[in-house]
Amino acid sequence: MIKKLAPMLAAALAACLAISTSAQAQEVYPSRPITVVVPITAGTTIDILARLYGEALSKRLGQQVVIANRPGAGGLIGAQAVASAPADGYAILLANSGHAVLGTLNKNLPFDPVGDFSGICLIGDAPSLVNVAPSLGVRSLRAFIDLAKAKPGGIYYGSAGIGTATHLAGAYFALQTGTELVHVPYTVSSTIIADLLGGRIQATFAPAAFTLPLLQEGRLLALAVAADEPIREPVHVPTALSAGVDYRNGTWYGFLAPAKTPPAVLQILHDAIVEAGDDAELQAKVRIQGVTPRNIGLRDFDLHIRNDMQRLEPLLAAIGRSN
Repeated sequence: MIKKLAPMLAAALAACLAISTSAQAQEVYPSRPITVVVPITAGTTIDILARLYGEALSKRLGQQVVIANRPGAGGLIGAQAVASAPADGYAILLANSGHAVLGTLNKNLPFDPVGDFSGICLIGDAPSLVNVAPSLGVRSLRAFIDLAKAKPGGIYYGSAGIGTATHLAGAYFALQTGTELVHVPYTVSSTIIADLLGGRIQATFAPAAFTLPLLQEGRLLALAVAADEPIREPVHVPTALSAGVDYRNGTWYGFLAPAKTPPAVLQILHDAIVEAGDDAELQAKVRIQGVTPRNIGLRDFDLHIRNDMQRLEPLLAAIGRSN
């Protein structure tokens, strides 16, 4: 009997060892470099955040975190690169508010910007600033609005592309103020600044980090911040509300992974991102970019994205009618 059972026991033991080895292999994450895809050009707020977090995550995960800029088509190229990547946690996306509405403004996408992604962690949000060049000749938000109403279709504002957060910020401003602004989408964000300084466009609606050095130098003016509180440091910017304008708008920033990424991998990434974000030094660097650190994780982040899309429905409908 023992002789008959021996082969069976050996086979069972081998099977258990194989299962154990397979489980251990699956549990070892990360075992190679992780790529964070940034869907906008280098030097933008989202790119700076990616590099700050990339360095911190490398230390915590014990693997190199590579930042890969994949700009173009208002974030579509970068988002598609991650949506089509293996769902194993080795290619993730650092997105902002513009990501969620890609499908609303682009009807023939090869992927679903919401359904094909899983939220890992929201890391912060930043209010929009109304930025103009001093050569425009206005020094207050009210004067800017009066000028825009006096010259309907004569004020051009630049964004990082159709459907991006900076596009939505300008469109929402126009909706809230009853002005007719002309949207100019760019593929290279740095060109927005060049054209703003050169007078080819008159405004941009972006977080503080995008224009902060020029604001500090006085080469650009921030007429208002779309928040409940003014900015006091390192530059002073009054709220739009203080000018009697109901303009409150912000950009969220967060990490996303392909939808079928294993929950255990998502949890590892989430925990590492939260731990990195709790570091006081990193928080200070994030705040310098005009971003308020926050964290909303996993399914709660998915819900946050869906709620944001619902908030933007009237704006998206207005943009659809104008395009």
